[in-house]
Amino acid sequence: MDPRVELVRLLAERSVKFGEFTLSSGKRSDFYVDARLTTMSPEGLRAVGAAGLGALRERGWEADSVGGLTMGADPVAFAIALASAVDGTRLLRAFSVRKDVKAHGTRRRIEGPFREGDRVVIVEDVITTGASALTAAAAAEHENAKVVGVLAVLDREEGGREAIEAQGHQVIALATAREVIRMARAHPSPT
Repeated sequence: MDPRVELVRLLAERSVKFGEFTLSSGKRSDFYVDARLTTMSPEGLRAVGAAGLGALRERGWEADSVGGLTMGADPVAFAIALASAVDGTRLLRAFSVRKDVKAHGTRRRIEGPFREGDRVVIVEDVITTGASALTAAAAAEHENAKVVGVLAVLDREEGGREAIEAQGHQVIALATAREVIRMARAHPSPT
């Protein structure tokens, strides 16, 4: 099965919840997508890695590493890095951006094999306002990285993509809220 189609199916089955929710942005919504229920599962990791790596290659984004704001971006970055190792064409290293700098140890904001000057793709599980991706991009740029673009598992289609693009970053979304919700309603999960 096409990994992007599989990803949409998994998100629809596992990650979409209907009801009344308050999002991290403070906005109210009648649906919530907990992408981690998909991205942290074995099947989800496989689909995200293959679909994400395929999308980067299709777009022609040459990068050295992938990462974003912990915790939602972590499984996405790790899956794409692993898919690049399996593929073997061009290895991508994964990194995590902390929300705050540690007060001990190395006091690094970016963890993992990230290198100053890397060409990076910022990854995100769900784009709503774009704030998390922009925070991660700013942290990478602070370390002299060149942000090639932003890849999201899901775009909620609530203006976040446009906010990111307004800051000069191209965006790839592997799935949209519209298509995932359509599938979730057409094939409701038994839980």
